[in-house]
Amino acid sequence: MSIPKNQINIKSKLHSRSRYKTRYNFKELILSTPELKHYVFKNKYGDLSVDFFDPKAVKILNKALLKYNHNIEFWDIPKGYLCPPIPGRLDYIHYIADLMECISKNPNIIGLDIGTGANCIYPLLGHNEYGWNFIATDIDKSAIDSAKNIVNENNLSDSIEIRLQENNANKLKGVLKPNEQIAFVICNPPFHSSEEEAKKASIRKLKNLKNNNSKAITLNFSGQHNELWCKGGESRFIKDLIFESRHFSKQCQWFTTLVSKASNLKGIYSNLKKVNANKVKTIEMGQGQKISRIVAWSFQ
Repeated sequence: MSIPKNQINIKSKLHSRSRYKTRYNFKELILSTPELKHYVFKNKYGDLSVDFFDPKAVKILNKALLKYNHNIEFWDIPKGYLCPPIPGRLDYIHYIADLMECISKNPNIIGLDIGTGANCIYPLLGHNEYGWNFIATDIDKSAIDSAKNIVNENNLSDSIEIRLQENNANKLKGVLKPNEQIAFVICNPPFHSSEEEAKKASIRKLKNLKNNNSKAITLNFSGQHNELWCKGGESRFIKDLIFESRHFSKQCQWFTTLVSKASNLKGIYSNLKKVNANKVKTIEMGQGQKISRIVAWSFQ
């Protein structure tokens, strides 16, 4: 039997193993998380949806997706912290599995998530999807407390360890112990170099969408400073990670990072040559109209 066009939407840019290549099943999601029903409506195409510019709606949708698809019974983040898009985050995990040529569940694999945030999303998805264990780090004490709460409430403390990075100049030093072996590093670095730049980027993005104005944009702007911007922005953050990674070359098989801005790739490749990385790979990924990429390098 053919499926009506308005019932399915193939998102071809998502990873081939993504469970989010079709539209969200809002009826099932509401059954698993009843509070979601207050935010679901029929859009102009007659499809069920939520207002993706409403932080409350997005947060409840995330809770429902994590519970229904990933067996995460409890998930919450403090007000003002970044609420991540689940499909894109899961894609990063799938591409890491491809990179390591390990797409079946393997509890012996340990990953390190730099900047896990209050949401702890990568460790939750990586453990559920592939059985991996994680070390999750952040420089924000409130984010660490939130991540620990999520892990403890879901009885995952044996699989996900949360560590505070006390020196915000470091990425690996101080959280990865001497002789501690990990399979990979994942990182979603701050995109922008200042709060002003981050807000301007959000305004430009949303002004391109119909029926949105600058007032609504300001109200919907969220994310802590260390989640969205840092000195030197994405380019400087990744440069620092690259030069620090050479000191941990024997402890990690693959170092990886998301790269939002294609203009940063030239400098990244140049810095990887300077540290004598043996293998470098670039993996393109996308969701909707947004295209980003993962850069991975190894000294082994």
